[in-house]
Amino acid sequence: MKLSTRDKSILIGLFLSKFDIKGLELLGFGGFTEAVNTLGYAIGAKPASLKNYRDEFDPLFPNPRKGWHKRKIRDFCKVFYDEYNDWDINTFLQLIKSIVYSNYEVETLVEKATRKKAKEETFAKRLITGQAAEQYFIHVHNQIPAFQGWILEDTTKFGCGFDFKLNSTSSDKFLGVEVKGLNGLSGNIALTEKEYSVARYLKQDYFLFVVKNFIDKPTHIIYQNPLENDLKFKKIETHIIQRSYSTII
Repeated sequence: MKLSTRDKSILIGLFLSKFDIKGLELLGFGGFTEAVNTLGYAIGAKPASLKNYRDEFDPLFPNPRKGWHKRKIRDFCKVFYDEYNDWDINTFLQLIKSIVYSNYEVETLVEKATRKKAKEETFAKRLITGQAAEQYFIHVHNQIPAFQGWILEDTTKFGCGFDFKLNSTSSDKFLGVEVKGLNGLSGNIALTEKEYSVARYLKQDYFLFVVKNFIDKPTHIIYQNPLENDLKFKKIETHIIQRSYSTII
């Protein structure tokens, strides 16, 4: 099903209005501001648009908000209401995940495979630390002086130690940008062994871009050459048992 960004925004607004607090809980969000910020950036929409669509549907459901009760629902929103109003919460939840996740099949497979860690790896947390933060960077990178004039290349699927490669238009030089996301204004940021090694190698050409405060109003902070900045990284070693399974053919 091919949906536009507006279509996705309307469906998310309908879900949040219809299922209210229960819908937030299933998605893993602590409040509506966090939800519209995270979901909005994840699909490339303005968070305010999602809130407006939620308000559009509010008069049609028995939730505490009045919404836009002084006017008739717009026709294009009514189309979605008529088609999806009867859906139960679990079916609708999967639809929301399918239109938000950039790779729904892989992400839901990871969810099922790591179900025991559900409290740590909620839908909301996966978006904040990944897709939503990355889309935020894509949206604002041209406004940042250090990145202006560079050509953006998405390397999130390459496992190369950074999420985005910024290529020079006049030479082979490039910048590596690793994007991290935080729910609040502060929190823990972890680099993998590969990210740490690449940051150490690239030095001034490596940037750590942290998107924070999804719970209220997202903002960002940039660390160039993060290993030699004000940040203090502590090495954490975890010993695990690695199992393998063999057979004879």
